[in-house]
Amino acid sequence: MRQFFCALILLFFALPLAQAQNGGTVRGNVFDKDSGEPIIYGTVRLVGTDFGVSTDFEGFFSMGNVPPGEYTLAVSYVGYDSTAVDINVKNGSNIYKRIMLQEGGINLGEIQISAEREKSKNQVKASVVTITPRQIRALPSVGGEADIAQYLSILPGIISTGDQGGQIYIRGGSPVQNKILLDGLTIYNAFHSIGLFSVFETEAVRNIDVYTGGFNAEYGSRISAIVDINTREGNKKRWGGKVGINPFLSKVLIEGPLKKLKDEGGGSTSLMVTGKYSYIDQTSKSLYSYVDSAGLPYNFQDIYAKLSMVSQNGSKLDLFGFNFDDNAKFAGVADLNWITTGGGARFKLIPRTSAFIIGGLFGFSSYEIGLNESDGRPRKSSIEDFSGQIDFTYFGRANELKYGVNISSISTNFEFNNLFGQRIEQEDFNTELSAFAKYRHKFGNLIIEPGFRVQFYASANQVSPEPRLGIKYNASDRLRIKVAGGMYSQNLISSVNERDIVNLFVGFLAGPDERVIDPVTGEETDDRLQKSIQGVFGIEYDINNNLEINIEPYYKDFTQLININRNKLEATDPNYLKETGEAYGIDLLAKFNTRNVYLWAAYSYGFVNRDDGVQEYPTIFDRRHNANFLATYNTLGENPWEFSLRWNYGSGFPFTLTEGFYTYFSFEDGVDTDILSGNPDLGIIYDEVRNGGRLPQYHRLDLSVKKEYNFTDHLKVEIVGSVTNGYDRENIFFFDRVKYDRVDQLPILPSMGVNVSF
Repeated sequence: MRQFFCALILLFFALPLAQAQNGGTVRGNVFDKDSGEPIIYGTVRLVGTDFGVSTDFEGFFSMGNVPPGEYTLAVSYVGYDSTAVDINVKNGSNIYKRIMLQEGGINLGEIQISAEREKSKNQVKASVVTITPRQIRALPSVGGEADIAQYLSILPGIISTGDQGGQIYIRGGSPVQNKILLDGLTIYNAFHSIGLFSVFETEAVRNIDVYTGGFNAEYGSRISAIVDINTREGNKKRWGGKVGINPFLSKVLIEGPLKKLKDEGGGSTSLMVTGKYSYIDQTSKSLYSYVDSAGLPYNFQDIYAKLSMVSQNGSKLDLFGFNFDDNAKFAGVADLNWITTGGGARFKLIPRTSAFIIGGLFGFSSYEIGLNESDGRPRKSSIEDFSGQIDFTYFGRANELKYGVNISSISTNFEFNNLFGQRIEQEDFNTELSAFAKYRHKFGNLIIEPGFRVQFYASANQVSPEPRLGIKYNASDRLRIKVAGGMYSQNLISSVNERDIVNLFVGFLAGPDERVIDPVTGEETDDRLQKSIQGVFGIEYDINNNLEINIEPYYKDFTQLININRNKLEATDPNYLKETGEAYGIDLLAKFNTRNVYLWAAYSYGFVNRDDGVQEYPTIFDRRHNANFLATYNTLGENPWEFSLRWNYGSGFPFTLTEGFYTYFSFEDGVDTDILSGNPDLGIIYDEVRNGGRLPQYHRLDLSVKKEYNFTDHLKVEIVGSVTNGYDRENIFFFDRVKYDRVDQLPILPSMGVNVSF
C-alpha cells in the first residue's frame, strides 16, 4: 500500500508537467489599496466576452482556456471604484495580475445580484454554510465579545450543549465525528468549558466553511461533518490592532507589515499576533455573586500568531502557531484541565509555466486533557498529530480539477476506569495515508462535482474507498436544486461518557488494534473502522434580492460505530463493542440582509438513534426541535448604534431514568474495611430503557447594544452592553443523582465591554 501511494504522489507531480491547455490562463489577486486585505467575492471579467469569475477568500481568481488575443480585464466590487487593465493572452501563456481597488463614494446599491449569490450559482455548496467575521459580529455580544462558538450554535443542524460544556453536535455526529480545522490543522477541542467562547479569535478569522454533511473528497477521516476555519494575514500596509476588555476576558490583536505591500508590485511580509485571557473565575465573585459566591469556575487563555509572506506573482507562505489552555473547577464535583498546542507551514505556489496551482501544508497539533472527579477515578488522554498534504488545482473555462495526497501520524494515550473498577488503557500509534480527487464541471445550468477518496489506516491494515458526489441545478435565476452524498470513514474514537455528572472530559483513542465484538452475533467485526453513508437534498430560493431560503432534508447511516465497553466486568471482557446508528431530519433557513438590517431564522427537526445490539435508543444529544432567531439593526452614519437579539429554543435532551440506589463498600482497606459501622458508597440503579426520559426544554434570549465612535480613519472605540439569558430562564446543566441536586446553566448575566481599534 505504501508503494501505491508513492507511485500516486509521483503521478500527481507529473500531471502538471504533462498538462496541455488550449489558449492561456489569466489569474491574479485583488486587494484593498489601503489595507492590503483581499477583496472577497469581487467580480472579474474579460470585457466583451462571457469569461467571468468571482474572487475567493484570498482575493484570488483564475480563468483558464482563454483564447489568444488582446482583452480588457475589468474588476469591480460593491463600494469600490472599478478598475481595468489591458492584457495580451498568448497560447500556453500564464498571466498574473495584482489588482488594487480603492474604496470610493460610488453608490452601487442598485446592483441586483451580489457576487456571493453568483458564487452559489457556480458551486454545488450542498450542506455548506460560509461564515464571515461580519456575520459573527452581528450576534449579541455575550460579555461584550462576539465569538464563533456562539454563531455555530445558531446554524441549522447544529446542537449545542448550552452555556456550559462547550460541545457541538452536527446532524447526529458527536464531537469526535466532526473535524474542526484551523488553517488546515485539526483542533481536537475547539470550545472552552464555558460554552460561550471558542479558542478562535473572531478578528483573526477570514472565513469559516461549515459542512454539516455530504462533503466532498478533499476532506476525510471523519464520518459526520467538517468545520474549516481559515485565518487572515496581518495588515500589509500599516501597523495597528485591537484591544478589548469586559467582565469575562481581555484580548489584544497586533498586526502590521514587516515588508509593505506596494501597489506597483513586489512581495510583502506581515505579522499578526492575538491573545485573550479569561478571568471570569475572579470577576464573577463580585459581579455575579448571585450565581455562586465562589465565582464561576472557568479560566482560559488563547494565543495565536501568524507570519505571512506573499511574492510578486501571488505565491504565498504562512507560518503559524497556537497555544490554547482551559481550566474548570467544580467544587466537590470535578477538576478539569486541557491544553492544545501546535503550528505549521502552509503554502500556495503559482508557477509561471504551469496552469496548475500547487498547495501544501505541514504541521503538528497536540492535545492533553486530565479530569479528576469526586469518584476518585481520574481520566487522562493525549493525542499528537503530525500531518502533511500536497494538492494541485487546475482551473478551466467551465471546469475545475483538484487532487492531492495526505499523510497523518497520530499517537494517542488514554487511561480510564469504568464504573466497575476495570481499568482501560491504550497507547497507540497510527499512520493514515489518503489520496483524493475532485472534479467540477458546469454544463449550462447543471453543475456536477464527482469526487473519490481512498483512505489507508496502517494500524488497522484497512483500505477504505470512498466515492463522493455533488450536483446542483439552476432551475431558474432564483431557484437552485442540489444533491450531495458519499461514503466516509474514520479511525478515531472518543471516550465521552453519557453518564458523567459533568460531561466535560473529551478524550481520544486511535481505533483499536484488538478485537471488536458485534453484540448481536457475539463475533468479531470484519474491520475496526467507524463508517457512514450520507445523503442530502436541498433547495435554495431567492425570494427577492434581500431574502433567501434554504431547505435541506438529510439522512446519515452510521453503519459501524466503535465504542468503549463501559459494561466491562472482567479483565477478559472485550474493551470495545460495535454499534450502529442513524440520523435524519430537515433543516430550514431564511436570511434577510440589507445595509443596516440582518435577520436570520433557522429551524431543525431531527432524530438521532443508536443500536447497541440490545436496544435501539436515542443519543443524549437527540434534540427533536431546535430553533434560532437573530435580528440586528444598525443606524449607520458616522457614529452608529447597533442593536442585536438572539433567541434559541431546544426541546429536551434524553437521559436514562433512575430506578433506585444501593450501597456498597470499595474495600480499599482490604480485610480491615469496617462494613458494620463504616459509611458505604451509594451506587445508582439505572432504568433498563436507555435514555428513556427527557430533560426540560431549553430556551434563552440574548440582547446587546453597541455604540461606535470613529475618531480618525483608523481609531475607533466601540462600547458594548449586553445581557445573556435576558429573562433569566432556569435551564438545567446537570443533575447529581446521588446528592439529588440540580445545577442550572448560566442565569441572567448583564455586562459591558469596550473595544478599541487603532
